[in-house]
This record gives sequence, structure tokens and C-alpha cells, in this order.
Amino acid sequence: MKAFIDENRDDYGVEPICRVLPIAPSTYHEHAARQADPSRVPARERRDIELCQQIGRVFAENFGVYGVRKVWRQMKREGFDIARCTVSRLMRQMGLKGVVRGKTIRTTISDSSAPCPLDRVNRVFKAPRPNMLWVSDFTYVATWNGFVYVAFVIDVFARRIVGWRVSRSARAEFVLDALEQALHQRRPFAGSGLVCHSDRGSQYVSIRYTERLADAGIEPSVGSVGDSYDNALAETVIGLFKTEVIHRRGPWRSFEAVEFATLEWVDWFNNRRLLEPIGNIPPAEAEAAYYAQLEAMPIAA
Repeated sequence: MKAFIDENRDDYGVEPICRVLPIAPSTYHEHAARQADPSRVPARERRDIELCQQIGRVFAENFGVYGVRKVWRQMKREGFDIARCTVSRLMRQMGLKGVVRGKTIRTTISDSSAPCPLDRVNRVFKAPRPNMLWVSDFTYVATWNGFVYVAFVIDVFARRIVGWRVSRSARAEFVLDALEQALHQRRPFAGSGLVCHSDRGSQYVSIRYTERLADAGIEPSVGSVGDSYDNALAETVIGLFKTEVIHRRGPWRSFEAVEFATLEWVDWFNNRRLLEPIGNIPPAEAEAAYYAQLEAMPIAA
């Protein structure tokens, strides 16, 4: 409305236009004065402008997936004195919205003829330290060249992704590759009590997969039949992956595009994404705090 007056004031004058439009001439003149002299802008409005810039930055740096709560928590972590309601108001003005998870699609194809390990987790997805409980699962992504499959191995303690792999086929080899990456990164020792849990998918109960777990000294665990929560934590992480990357940035052209996007997301997820179940900090920070506490214990003693 103010831009319209600016364009037509030379032809019709400000007051005649304001008599037609629902705006007082004094309001328009005050707006023009503020544009000419920014010091006349009220303090709250100036602060809103500054906060909008910071909110937009936080939103963009986090894949554009954060809603009000996580944008607010990230800004508080960075030292901004800002109320959640202020973040909500400004994000609404800016048209910024976080992503919302959709319905989960199950990809498990069980093999009833294959011997299955016991369920050693019983839906209790908690661990008092890293390298005590891993969960693993995979999902699929449609591309212009066919389906590709993405497998993850997650350490339950801080929900850190310790292994992942993208493949053109859903054979046992590709979930084994994700496990090998986890083993290389974490280097668990035999007898540490580490358990690796999965659903009853044929890839996870295959002989090669279970033998590799045994070679590494890891206890296998497989969820129960007909239990929609048998691998809930892994499915939660995969749900975030599908919502924050696959559904937002598709359609996907190729295997390579999915692989690179997964690489970017895993790095962000592990090192910068705030996770509410572990205290609204990133997984890497939660693990670092655990090990720092261990180092401090002998000193305190």
C-alpha cells in the first residue's frame, strides 16, 4: 500500500490517495520519515529486523527443517536473549515453517526360514554409554533411474549415526557395508557387551551378517514378529532422514545425488542437529560430554 502511494503521489497527491485507501496520511508520512532517517524506527522494530536476520541464518544453516522450538533453542545456545514467542511471531512474518514428519513406510521383508537371534533389547532403546547398543535399519528412495537403498547404524546412547551406506540393491552386502563402516569408526573390542539390534529383515538375519557380528564380538539382537515398535529408534532416525532430506529435496535424479545428500545430512545430524531426547544438543556434543566426565572422575577422586 505504501509502495502504491509512492508510485502515484506525483500524479494524485498523498491526501487524495489516502482518502480512497484505508490509511491515514500521518501514517504514510511517518513511514516515509523512518525510511529517510532510520533512527526514527522504534527500538522494538529495529531489534525485530536484526533478529529476523539471525533467525533466517539459523533456519538456512540447518537444512531449512527447524521449527519454532529448535530455532529458538539454537539461538539460545548462541547467546541470543530471545523469547520463544518472539521467534514464533517473526518466523510467521517471514513465512518460515519447520518440516512435519509424515507416515512411516515399513520396508522389512522377513525370512521365516532363517534362524533369528533373540530380542535382547525388548523395546528399551536406552544405553548408559557409547558402544553399548547399536540399532540398524534401511529405507528406499525413488530416483529417475530406479530405487536406491540407504542403510544406517545408530549408537543408541546419543543417537549418533556411526555407519551408513547407499546402494543400488537391497542385498545383504550393503547393510554389511554400513556395519563395516561402524566397526571401523568405533572399533569396539570383543567382550565389551555391545549389542547390535535390527528388525527381522532378511538382510539382517543372513549368515554373512550374523557371522560378521560374531567375528567382531558383538551380540546380535532381532525384534519380535508383528511388533511395530521392534526397531522404533532406528525407524525414528530414518523418518527424520526421509522428512528432512528425501521428501524436501526430491525428486531425485540419480544414485550419486542421494549419496551426496546423505553424506551432508549425516554430518549435520551428528555434529549440529539438536536432539530433544538427549537434552537439545547434537549427538557429537553428548558423547564428548560423556568422555569429558569420565576423564574428570579420577581427578575429582
